[in-house]
Amino acid sequence: MAKFEVSTTKSGGMKFNLKAGNGQVIATSQTYKSKATCLKGVNSVAVNAPLASIEDQTVEGFTVEKNPKFEIYTDKTGEFRFRLKAKNGQIIATSEGYKAMKSCQNGVASVKKNAPEADIVILE
Repeated sequence: MAKFEVSTTKSGGMKFNLKAGNGQVIATSQTYKSKATCLKGVNSVAVNAPLASIEDQTVEGFTVEKNPKFEIYTDKTGEFRFRLKAKNGQIIATSEGYKAMKSCQNGVASVKKNAPEADIVILE
């Protein structure tokens, strides 16, 4: 079963990781100022992920999709990454770098599938 792990950062803020059933981190949040705002971020991912379209920015002349959406792009090192944007355009979750596009696409599919039903675990 997938889960959102909410934890305190070194700077004293809060962040979450969405972990698949196998324990792999599939998406990470920004740092939030409070537990309450972090939990709103968790809820936003759970609500927006299944509705989000996919915008493949690695393709020349890609079609710009409406929010909510997953943006797939390449980073400075040439790895594939995704970010999930909410309806208001805010980035609410990001991925690790993937060497293969297929792996990145699998990460997006995993977030879409797992986020809505994921448990929330608060790590103290």
